[in-house]
Amino acid sequence: MTIRSTERFAPHRPAPHDGAMRRRAPSARWLMELVWRLEHGFERARANARPEEDTRVRIFVLLVVFSLVFAALAIGAAHAALFAPKRGIGGGANPAAVSRADLVDRNGRLLASNITHYGLYIDPAEIWDRELAFDQIRQALPRVSRNKLRRALFGSSRIIVEDGLTPNERTAVHDLALGGVSFEPEDRRVYPLSPSSLFVVGRADAGGAGLSGAEKSFDADIRAAGQEGQDFALSIDLRVQGVLENEVAAAAVENKAKGAVGIVADAMTGEVLGLTSWPAGAGNQVVSSTFEMGSVFKTFTIASAVDAGAANLTTMLDATEGFDVGGGRTIQDFHATHRVLSLEEVYLHSSNIGTSRLAVQMGAGRMQDYFGRFGFLAQPTIELPQLAKPRTPSDWSNSTLASMSYGYAIAVSPIQLVQAMNVIGSGGRFVPLTLRPGGRQDVQPRQVLSAGTVQTMLYLMRRNVVAGSGKPADAPGLRVGGKTGSANKLVGGRYDPSHGVGTFAALFPVDAAPGAHRYSIIVLLDEPTSGSRLGGAVSAPAVGRIADRIAPFLNIQRQDDPWRTATGAAVAQPEPAAAQ
Repeated sequence: MTIRSTERFAPHRPAPHDGAMRRRAPSARWLMELVWRLEHGFERARANARPEEDTRVRIFVLLVVFSLVFAALAIGAAHAALFAPKRGIGGGANPAAVSRADLVDRNGRLLASNITHYGLYIDPAEIWDRELAFDQIRQALPRVSRNKLRRALFGSSRIIVEDGLTPNERTAVHDLALGGVSFEPEDRRVYPLSPSSLFVVGRADAGGAGLSGAEKSFDADIRAAGQEGQDFALSIDLRVQGVLENEVAAAAVENKAKGAVGIVADAMTGEVLGLTSWPAGAGNQVVSSTFEMGSVFKTFTIASAVDAGAANLTTMLDATEGFDVGGGRTIQDFHATHRVLSLEEVYLHSSNIGTSRLAVQMGAGRMQDYFGRFGFLAQPTIELPQLAKPRTPSDWSNSTLASMSYGYAIAVSPIQLVQAMNVIGSGGRFVPLTLRPGGRQDVQPRQVLSAGTVQTMLYLMRRNVVAGSGKPADAPGLRVGGKTGSANKLVGGRYDPSHGVGTFAALFPVDAAPGAHRYSIIVLLDEPTSGSRLGGAVSAPAVGRIADRIAPFLNIQRQDDPWRTATGAAVAQPEPAAAQ
């Protein structure tokens, strides 16, 4: 006789003193009661001899569990698809790399981007015919290493065989439909115009970290722009950059130089439009190397003297004989005239004697002040790594002042020379150089020279190209002004004329209206060995060609030259700056 229990079962209720149970979340208590009810439902079904109910309940429970799991997975997938962080090309292989923004020039032309490549992985345990797989993969991907592929196919574990597969290469292998072959996406930084603009753009590593150039200096900003799906623009103009690279390399090869650099910048805003260093393997000499640059420094010595009221265009300086600066040292002229020279003639004849007299007359205090204002005494601040510090004298004696007046006893980087030229080109303001389009908005330019001094210097620079040592830099109708520089390098404790530096520093157009853009161009050849080593011969012609080729990109119109007459003489001389 079967005895059926009629006793009702009630769930256990926690005692009032059971603090742990009272602290359980409502959802946990609900789940426990549900499990209790289901389990006792099975017990009741067995006790009442109704196994069909037991089966139905168990099937129901399984359906409920599977439904809940499926719903949870669906919700998770939908959440991942809709709310996962936005990423660039290449999926999620490398979040750091994917998040880097595309680098573009000032006109939106691509400089650097992320492109998805793939890693080829093989699990030999899932390969049926390993010899056949070897032949097929080699045919689809000829560049894969035979030895590495064989080791992978006949090994014991899943390994990567080849990385950096392009989408087409991945498709070719994928279409073989081989078991055990899989791919993992990996993001790579690519530079479609490499090596163009190499020293500006720089490089990022496989992990998405900037290693050099703008990639390193703007690393955080590039990542932030990438997260927002925006491009990151640099001040570089690829058209200007291409011309600069072409002409600097041509000049270096023609003159058999050890190295060469070139820069083009907007003097009004400080934006660098082009920057190159040749050869590429020598590093970025524009910012990392310093040079004694010779007579280009006469521009800044004379500008300092005019601005301080120590000289003007009517000033006469005695160059009939050498200038004794003390300590048994006498300054001589390379192109001696043996006569009294006007300030203009000092500049056009590049007289060491004339500029030395001005520097000594100015004195150490004022010379140090002005050279500091031009940015020669401190490390530049442009957004590039490995910035060299200038080599400045500790002794500011008359002999040192004389040497500095024509570019010796002080060594600066080419980027510092551009920075100083921009002071004159911008109307007398010191504007920091930058790779940011539109210039630095966080720095207020400071006034270095008066408007009168600027006009005097622009006149002298243009006169030097019309009638002085800068003639090879002239470009028809573009009103280029500038100064040559030639310096011997210190080798073995002495200045060796067989190791020289030839430079030309220019501005154009010199007659730009107030507030209009004026551009600086610097070309420096390091140790030219073919023919002349003078800046007027090796660097000035390249500057003229660069100006001629980039003028259309900068919207500079050719026009009659107010500094010339029909016979080539200069006109439109500015009013002399009054002595203070």
